[in-house]
Amino acid sequence: MNITNSSSSSTSNETTVLNADTATSIPLSLWAGIAVAVLSAIPVLFFLLLRVLAPTPRQPRRSEKQYTTVQSNGQTSKPQPLPCWYDNHSALQQMAKQNQITAEEAFQITDAEVFMSLVIPAYNEAERITGMLEEAVEYLEEQYGHHGTRSKSSSNGTLQASGQQGDPKRGWEIIIVSDGSRDKTVDVVLDFARTHQLGQPAPTPKGPWNSAGKPTNITPGAIRIVQLEENRGKGGAVTHGMRHARGTYVVFADADGASRFSDLGSLVVGCEKAKDKQGRVVGVGSRAHMVGTEAVVKRSLLRNLLMRAFHLCIWLLTTKLTAKIKDTQCGFKLFSRPSLPFIIPYMHSEGWIFDVEMLMLAESAEIPMVEVAVGWKEVGGSKLNVVKDSLGMAVGLALLRVCWGAGIYSR
Repeated sequence: MNITNSSSSSTSNETTVLNADTATSIPLSLWAGIAVAVLSAIPVLFFLLLRVLAPTPRQPRRSEKQYTTVQSNGQTSKPQPLPCWYDNHSALQQMAKQNQITAEEAFQITDAEVFMSLVIPAYNEAERITGMLEEAVEYLEEQYGHHGTRSKSSSNGTLQASGQQGDPKRGWEIIIVSDGSRDKTVDVVLDFARTHQLGQPAPTPKGPWNSAGKPTNITPGAIRIVQLEENRGKGGAVTHGMRHARGTYVVFADADGASRFSDLGSLVVGCEKAKDKQGRVVGVGSRAHMVGTEAVVKRSLLRNLLMRAFHLCIWLLTTKLTAKIKDTQCGFKLFSRPSLPFIIPYMHSEGWIFDVEMLMLAESAEIPMVEVAVGWKEVGGSKLNVVKDSLGMAVGLALLRVCWGAGIYSR
């Protein structure tokens, strides 16, 4: 037994010595070459991994570039083609690449047809959307309807937000983007539009902010419904709707009506004062002034902790001016029409973090951003999973920042 063990040990030692001799016989230059190759492969593999993980929005399907509405006879229309400034923008970009027009001309946008476009992403919102719509149409019709009254959403009579009957800068539209809803969201919105048609008494469903609104009749076709075949996420639904907006200004708001819609006027005034020579500006509805109020204090300790952690991520991972915005996640943001071609065509995020990408794109294009305090309240029925979605937003933000920084995303 001892002889066998001694023999095995001797063989093992000889093998070790042989391997050591073989390793020392390899030139140092070859070892250096191997090390350089490995180190060079790491960033390449990391870049390829990022390309696999980077969110890539799917192209809209044919049915998703159509809308339905309620006609003057109360009947639901057949699907009609949506106007699309984005398609025109894509054509201009191709012309610029072929040197047929200048790069600056490629960022022109089609003329507005109404003053205000409201985009509402809606996923299974049959239970909550009517109250929000009631408050929205009441305000939009009062401020921007063609009824010969001066708009209150203006600090003086010379701003675009004011006008008289026949002024082409008046008028409004609502684009509901049903994000693959499986409930009766579409039917509820159609019924709302039908019961608010001109020439008949309109109901006044209670909204999050109004206990009882005043009856408001709307122009046939003012509410348009777009149905996405599959759920894309809030960011995907908002981006899709904004591609088809016809307004001088485009605002998106959540279907639950948590943000006080009448504060839209303050956003318009802020944007009118801040816009640049090209008319570009982004208005950011903000709840930062509510920190310490009952609405925030009553939230769970976990939710407030996650909120603060996310704000830290925003500060660490976003660009300089975006990091200074106190509330990036409020679902109430206003965009002037000339700003859209610099932001919407370059969107990638379709989840909850899309707001931050919009703001970073605005910053990179040197578009002025103004933060305006708005009213906000907690509304039941949220589909946000606090823990899961907070972690997802943090990961999504990091991925977004790395992809833009690594050149995977570019203008």
